[in-house]
Amino acid sequence: MRPKRLGLIGAMEEEVRLLLEEMKEKTESVRAGIRFYEGLVQGHKAVVCTTGVGKVNAAVTTQILIDRFGVDAVLFTGVAGALHPELEIGDLVISSDCIQHDMDASPLGYSPGMIPYQDNSVFAADRALIALAEAACRDSGVHAVTGRVLSGDRFIADRKEAAALREQFAGCCAEMEGASVAQVCSMNEVPFLILRSMSDQADGSAEMSYREFTELASRRSHEILMYILKRLPNLSGTDAF
Repeated sequence: MRPKRLGLIGAMEEEVRLLLEEMKEKTESVRAGIRFYEGLVQGHKAVVCTTGVGKVNAAVTTQILIDRFGVDAVLFTGVAGALHPELEIGDLVISSDCIQHDMDASPLGYSPGMIPYQDNSVFAADRALIALAEAACRDSGVHAVTGRVLSGDRFIADRKEAAALREQFAGCCAEMEGASVAQVCSMNEVPFLILRSMSDQADGSAEMSYREFTELASRRSHEILMYILKRLPNLSGTDAF
């Protein structure tokens, strides 16, 4: 089944600029101060937008995409800091699931990352989209790891903190939006995938390497997203499609 309308989002303008260049029959509207662009991307009806930085911005944007624009799948493309030891700058993380690493209600008896009074705190990506992204990376010769995306409202730039996050949550990368997109999609039963290209290694060199490699990393994740969109009509017998 082909999705009727896709939500294609990123956290920063650099991450969606390439999507807007691909979009045809583009129209623009503003909701909650966020610019949404409707049109066609690789023949799919799509809504493209920039979330802004942080979990609240990402959650608001995702809910608007679902409620106002009726998207039935969400793909988030952008950059992140690598936690997995095999990842280098320009490599890709394909989300298996997402968790908020800065959610901590441990004084109430909950493990770090667990959301109190909620059945689920780890949000699984759509298996069909994962498989398609993995195929895209193999065909493109892009080194990728499928694994957990960690999100929090802190930019991780300390080697010890990065190592602690890796050990505690088994995360492959750290960023600031993916888990909130994942949670909103899961609550609305909308399939999603987070694609993060590594722009830094979440250590003390992050400020320098982030500026230098953001454009490269954004382009890499964009190329994989285009591969996925070209092949979406061929999906069958999957979780969501």
